[in-house]
Amino acid sequence: MYCQQIVEFGKPLEGRNYDTPEPAGTEVLLKVTACGVCHSDLHLWEGYFDMGEGNRLNLEDRGMHLPFTMGHEVVGEVVAFGPDAENVAIGDKRVIFPWIGCRECPDCEAGDELLCNAPQTVGTRYNGGYADEVIAPHPKYLIPYDGLPAELACTYACSGLTAYSALKKVSHLTEKDTLVIIGAGGVGLSAVHFASAVVKAKVMVADIDPEKREAALKSGADAALDNSDPEALAQFMAETGGAGAAIDFVGAPPTAQFGLNCLKRGGTLVVVGLFGSSIPLSLPTLPLGMRTIMGSYVGTLEEMKELMSLVQKGKVAPIPYHIRPLDEAHDCLMDLKDGKAVGRYVLKP
Repeated sequence: MYCQQIVEFGKPLEGRNYDTPEPAGTEVLLKVTACGVCHSDLHLWEGYFDMGEGNRLNLEDRGMHLPFTMGHEVVGEVVAFGPDAENVAIGDKRVIFPWIGCRECPDCEAGDELLCNAPQTVGTRYNGGYADEVIAPHPKYLIPYDGLPAELACTYACSGLTAYSALKKVSHLTEKDTLVIIGAGGVGLSAVHFASAVVKAKVMVADIDPEKREAALKSGADAALDNSDPEALAQFMAETGGAGAAIDFVGAPPTAQFGLNCLKRGGTLVVVGLFGSSIPLSLPTLPLGMRTIMGSYVGTLEEMKELMSLVQKGKVAPIPYHIRPLDEAHDCLMDLKDGKAVGRYVLKP
């Protein structure tokens, strides 16, 4: 098995060879066809999340040991499986649902694996798809993608699912409302593509990059604005009266603050991005403005199935993606870090 691994946090990935893993129990071995590169991989590569106020969540303290293979947006072909694996066959082509819990606690048994305190996520807790082979722990996490290119299908396991789940949290919006999508990178652009299938509101995209604003308009956004423009917020509020909801796909202090400030009374801010740091928060503005702040983290297995059904039925336009060879994994990370990507990068072994 060949893979691109973190061998030291913050240092270039290295290509390494290992023996092909032997699937045991319910495990399934897949030959990797494509693997998306996610912005959250940057935080894994750095080895920490910026929690604000000088605090860090160090991944080594949370059980991440090096060397490690990232990659949680994985499509592959089944080549072997353990003796307890059922409803799977050699040659099956599947997307791996990566957001897996311990499968034993009450939350997991209820289907809420995202709430599990002992996650076993592919590509973040155990070795993932920056490789030519990968292990999935159980066949139930393998989802068909018939009719879609593998390079597109893999993006739905994280960026697509994350966008879809965040949109569902504001699906109460009506035709009279405005939804502000902040950040038109890979995940935000996915949300623009999915929005009309999930919410009825008008979609306004906020991004500081003119190329990304243009991509959002071409993807179906009703309008776009530059949220770094000092006049943008006042103009938006004057034209709309405020947003019914804002989804922040960046998660940085300026974007979160813009998201809060652009809400009308009763509005909701959904924070998705993991850029980091913190913002000051005036507590009285929450009850006085009847506003809600909530977080949204990827999505559930059932939401993944819903999303794939929408995509396969042609109800969601494909997001732009750029195919790169596996050995360019580190270059892709650096391009993401520099904000160069429009759409998604996808690695092929």
